[in-house]
Amino acid sequence: MTDKRLVVAISSRALFDLDESHRIYEEQGTQAYCEYQINNEDVPLAPGGAFTLVRKLLALNDGATDKTTNVEIILLSRNSTDTGLRVFNSIQHHGLAISRAVFTSGSSPYRYVGPFGANLFLSTSPEDVRKALENGIAAATILSSKANQNKNENWAQLRIAFDGDAVVFSDESERIYKEQGLKAFTDNEQQTAKSPLSDGPFKEFLKALNHLQSQFPEDNSPLRTALVTARSAPAHERVIRTLRAWGIRIDEAIFLGGMDKGPFLKSFGADIFFDDQQGHCDSAREHVATGHVPHGVANEGQK
Repeated sequence: MTDKRLVVAISSRALFDLDESHRIYEEQGTQAYCEYQINNEDVPLAPGGAFTLVRKLLALNDGATDKTTNVEIILLSRNSTDTGLRVFNSIQHHGLAISRAVFTSGSSPYRYVGPFGANLFLSTSPEDVRKALENGIAAATILSSKANQNKNENWAQLRIAFDGDAVVFSDESERIYKEQGLKAFTDNEQQTAKSPLSDGPFKEFLKALNHLQSQFPEDNSPLRTALVTARSAPAHERVIRTLRAWGIRIDEAIFLGGMDKGPFLKSFGADIFFDDQQGHCDSAREHVATGHVPHGVANEGQK
């Protein structure tokens, strides 16, 4: 696509709650799954982990003064065309403006993320997410969450939060911390404070969000971003200078110095949070929808 719209590709299991359907598939097989979906194709599926995010993303189109499309959501599903009818019916039931979809009858749909020009891919399949990341596309595994998915529906803004190292930035500094310890990490960050960090897998997605924000008045934007990082002073300076060098604005920056991220994400009102470390994701998912980014040194050697 040559325009500047934000394109998000999402799996049907990330958009809707298909846990019961998946249980039938695992316990009884493909045929039983197909029969179940066809028999229930007029029963709307309940919202899944990324439903609120998608609804709020699509709402950004309502505020466009020139009637352009700011955001497009693409559905990528392992369902067949037959079983996918329930997904499409659920999309219509919930009033989601999603018109483009791919149904792959069980095979991985990640290969269509690139041709659609997606800035972000959300799925419940870690394998598909890893493949997308390997091909240079921002991607995250949507985790099951104890948070009420509709709790932020009454907030006017879409609020998206990011971890820094190995998500927005590369894992170069995190690698030093993992391999050499806190002192080596701190020393390195002080010595390189004026040298921008390399790009992480979510840099371009954050840049696209910045472009979206520029379509609205700064003091009345329907979109707000936050950087929520375990870093603390003096490791803050390199982060700030990197964002400045990239020309990217972040609305809120929270330097926690190792504290649990979950309560702060709840206070921010995040509709979704992206982090590379499972421990941080486990803290976050108690309070907000969370996407695990299986990238960088923290995820090496893991399947």
